[in-house]
Amino acid sequence: MVQISNLTKHFDNHTALKGLNLNVKKGSIYGLVGVNGSGKTTAIKHLAGIYRQDKGTVTIDNQPVYDNAALKAKVGYIPDELFFFAGYNLGMTRRFYRNMYKTWDDSHYSNLINLLGLDEKRRLNRFSKGMQKQAAFILALSTRPEVLLLDEPIDGLDPIVRKDVFRQIIEDVSERGMTVLISSHNLKEMDDICDAVGIIKDGRMVIERDLDDLKSDVQKVQVAFPGGSVDLQETFQAEGQALQSSPYLNILHRETRGTVQLLVIRGSEEEVSAKIKAMQPLIYDQLPLTLEEIFIYENKEGIQ
Repeated sequence: MVQISNLTKHFDNHTALKGLNLNVKKGSIYGLVGVNGSGKTTAIKHLAGIYRQDKGTVTIDNQPVYDNAALKAKVGYIPDELFFFAGYNLGMTRRFYRNMYKTWDDSHYSNLINLLGLDEKRRLNRFSKGMQKQAAFILALSTRPEVLLLDEPIDGLDPIVRKDVFRQIIEDVSERGMTVLISSHNLKEMDDICDAVGIIKDGRMVIERDLDDLKSDVQKVQVAFPGGSVDLQETFQAEGQALQSSPYLNILHRETRGTVQLLVIRGSEEEVSAKIKAMQPLIYDQLPLTLEEIFIYENKEGIQ
């Protein structure tokens, strides 16, 4: 298990992390999302053992990460800003990794080279950004890590390569029980592969849930009522006793399109459906909701 507990980190007069908590189950794919400056990269650098925490604990399998070489040998890390040795090509870097990691898998490396089609003899600093990202994936996955940390991993990758890379990651999770933490702005990709999601804001974890559970707690509906638009909140306040439950809907987002209202509401499907149907709408439709929409509406309204 990957775990951060009550993590605080200061940089001069700026507090980047403020009592952050994070929990990633073994053998799962976890998406860490947040706006720029929210603390995602700082959290990942603690898990990679680059930063030492000011307060709190950072552990993998109940072992502290910082200054733990044996543990970090089991962790693969692809940062947003890549670094390669000057003048090295992929073949030379392969030999370096093979000497550094006892778990290095030459056969897996060769399979990934064939899959992605990179030239081992070409200097890495002459690769495009997308090709450098591919090289980083090849090297990290060939170490057969138990934990893989990815910070904005798909920048510069074309859709075909992204599909190939993520398919390989999913296979490693399924076959070896590898644990993956991904920070990315591409929430559609996260929606497709993540088991759980953490939403970080201003250095704090504000929501951490299994993705299916998170989606079940936020509903997207369209409604229309006889006689035109109805202010749902005013109506619920007036008829709260008749509804025999909390009279309010926690509406995160509202759009009006003629007589039809599009609403994003925090609450279970049963609760939201019962409250709206009690008002006898002409139209009531449940619509699919994406992780990107949840993230946008939660951040726009503010998470309490």
